[in-house]
Amino acid sequence: MAKRIETAVILAAGLGSRLGDLKKDRPKAFVEIGGTTLIDRSVQLLIDKGISQIIIGTGYLNETFDELTNRYPQVTTFKNPIYDKTGSMYTLYVLHEMIKDSFLLLEGDLLYESSALDYILQDENENIILASDATFSGDEVYIQSNHDGLLEGMSKDKSKLTHTSGELVGISKLSIKALKAMVAFSQKNYDVEDFDIHYEDAMVGIAKVVNLHVKVVEDMAWCEIDDPSHLQRAVAVVYPKILARS
Repeated sequence: MAKRIETAVILAAGLGSRLGDLKKDRPKAFVEIGGTTLIDRSVQLLIDKGISQIIIGTGYLNETFDELTNRYPQVTTFKNPIYDKTGSMYTLYVLHEMIKDSFLLLEGDLLYESSALDYILQDENENIILASDATFSGDEVYIQSNHDGLLEGMSKDKSKLTHTSGELVGISKLSIKALKAMVAFSQKNYDVEDFDIHYEDAMVGIAKVVNLHVKVVEDMAWCEIDDPSHLQRAVAVVYPKILARS
C-alpha cells in the first residue's frame, strides 16, 4: 500500500524571462489557462488529493505568491533570497527544514491533468520521478533509466545519454532520505560557490545511493510553460485534452 502523502513543495522562484510580456508583470506561475492561473490550478488539484501542507518556494515577485496564503490555509511561502543567482535546487535547499516527511515536488509552471498526481501517489515506491513519452514540445529534459526503471541520468542534450526512457514532467515523490541526500549533494557544490544547479542535477547526483524510480506514462496531458510556443501549445492542445478527460 502506498504511503499517505500530506506535503507538497512547489518550486516557483524563477524569473520566467522567456515569456516576456505574456507574464503581465507577474511570475510565470500566474499565467492563466481557461480562466485559472497555473499555480491556483495546481494548488486546487493538490488539495483535492488530500495534500494539507503546500510549501511554495518563491523568489521573483514573491509577494504575489504570498497573497495565495489568504485564500488557501494549506499554503505557506518561503523566499529564496538569491533566486536570481541560483538554480532550482537552491530554492529547495533553503526551505528543506520545513519538510518533515515524504512529499511531492512540483515545478510551478506546469499545466497537468489530475491523474498525473494519482500515478505517483498510488505507487508503492517511495521515490518516483514522473515521466512522459515524447511530447516534441521543445526544451525537453530527457531521462535515462536502467532495466529496473531506476534513474541513471537526465539532460536536455540527448547526446549525453546512452538512451532515452522518457521526458521529465516536473512532478516527483520523494522520501526524507532522498531529500537529505539531495541537500548533502548540493551543499558540496555550494561550498565551492557553484549555485547554478537544478534539482534534477541533485537527483542524478544521488541516483547511485538512493533508488529513484522513473515512472513513464504514455499520452499524459501536461506541459510546462516557459516561452510563447509552450503557452500556445498549452491552449491549443494540452488544455482541451485535459477538459476532455475531466
